[in-house]
Amino acid sequence: MEPLSGFLLGLILAGASSVQNNCTCATNKWTVCTQDAFGNCTCMLVGSNHRVDCSTLTSKCLLMKAEMVPMKEKRFRGRPRGLLDNDGIYNPDCEESGIFKARQCNQTDTCWCVNTAGVRRTEKGGKSLSCGELVRTSWIYIELKHKKSSSPFDVPDVANVLKHLFESRYKLHPKYIAAVKYDSPFIQIRLNQNGSEKSRYDVDIADVAYYFEKDIKDESIFHSNRTLTVTVNGHALDIEKIRIYYVDEKPPEFCMRQLVAGISAVVTVVVLTASLGIAVLVILRWLRTREYEKVEIKEMGEITAPS
Repeated sequence: MEPLSGFLLGLILAGASSVQNNCTCATNKWTVCTQDAFGNCTCMLVGSNHRVDCSTLTSKCLLMKAEMVPMKEKRFRGRPRGLLDNDGIYNPDCEESGIFKARQCNQTDTCWCVNTAGVRRTEKGGKSLSCGELVRTSWIYIELKHKKSSSPFDVPDVANVLKHLFESRYKLHPKYIAAVKYDSPFIQIRLNQNGSEKSRYDVDIADVAYYFEKDIKDESIFHSNRTLTVTVNGHALDIEKIRIYYVDEKPPEFCMRQLVAGISAVVTVVVLTASLGIAVLVILRWLRTREYEKVEIKEMGEITAPS
């Protein structure tokens, strides 16, 4: 009887272990998941203890926050380093809903305002800097360049494959894919999403662009962590370059001081170039005049010479 009960207990533990292993977040590898006695799986984000909805994409702000955890650990293990002033890499402040707070600050007294994609849209200032609102990024342009292929791709085929990828993998509604342009080897994907038309159940185009960028750079956020493979009619579409541009509903608010400095530099260059050109013209004119005077004197000498 004891061997039988031991065997049954082993089966139960094996089953429990199997269920526990299945408790993962498919859309976010930066999570720690636990399962209760009723089989409910709860996943918390690393670094913020924020509960994650694994049925959809995690917000870019929360992802950036989670990705900073390994960097912090490495910083403690290694020798001290100065802060890297790079707008693309920072530990963001997020609202409870997961979106970016309008004002972001680093570990010093430097702050700046961002859009819904977390991209800086103002000059950097101090702690007194005020950001009135979180301005929405309504347009995102994703520019790609693929490697040479053994056979050419047709424009409709490339567009259809990428549209399907964004709809199926990133859960983006097709109405937010404004266009897919293709002129081999360059591809441009245009995403458009206004705040008035986005529902609470729609994924944000900024999150979609971030997930896609990570996939292209082979740093997938999905739990499977598999390399993204895109094929067009059986042929691999290997992306080798990606650039993302963000357009907000309101223009950026960079101060005039930097603009004036740039204009002054341009004006200085133009003035110097014009001055140099005038100087060259004066010298050439002087040389021509001098040559003319010499010829005139020589001719006058021949005229007045005795016969």
